[in-house]
Amino acid sequence: MIKIGITGGIGSGKSVVASLLALSGIPVYIADEESKWLTNNSPVIHEKLTALFGPKIYTDEGLNKKLLASHIFNNPEQLQQVNQIIHPEVNRHFSAWVERQTSPLCAIESAILFESGFYKVVDVSVMVYAPKELRIERVSGRDSASKEEIERRINSQMPDEEKKERSDYVVYNDNKQALIPQVRKLIEHLLL
Repeated sequence: MIKIGITGGIGSGKSVVASLLALSGIPVYIADEESKWLTNNSPVIHEKLTALFGPKIYTDEGLNKKLLASHIFNNPEQLQQVNQIIHPEVNRHFSAWVERQTSPLCAIESAILFESGFYKVVDVSVMVYAPKELRIERVSGRDSASKEEIERRINSQMPDEEKKERSDYVVYNDNKQALIPQVRKLIEHLLL
């Protein structure tokens, strides 16, 4: 089975590409959704985050996101500690998920494919690229965030040029090149 890693910056359209793969019958693991689920349901993550931040890090509703954010905001060391707790569990969960798949291809969508180390468990990495201004337009349309806030989020991510360099394939979601033929060509190429 060939494992595809899909990445791209905020507003690039990686979720659209993931949806196109899913519509083509390729199972897709959405790392962001799964990590949120695991953060609330994994005994390993629960135990380690509680050991790191104390019992108030979880409420009856689940993870206390505001408290966690207050610990990791502007604190790279604690952010790294949290990532070292969550990323290995997501990786294990993804590997177990892959074992249950029966198609010749499967994929993981992750904004932080390279930063998290998830690229090490995939066979092929695909970056979804869109120009910065188009990404800002897309995100402001869906999140009602300010341009400054969106730019701050973009600047906190790995630069597009670095993602392009590290990726095996680039899919252009720039409103100039049709997306479906690019995804179809990628699938055909991987199935050769």
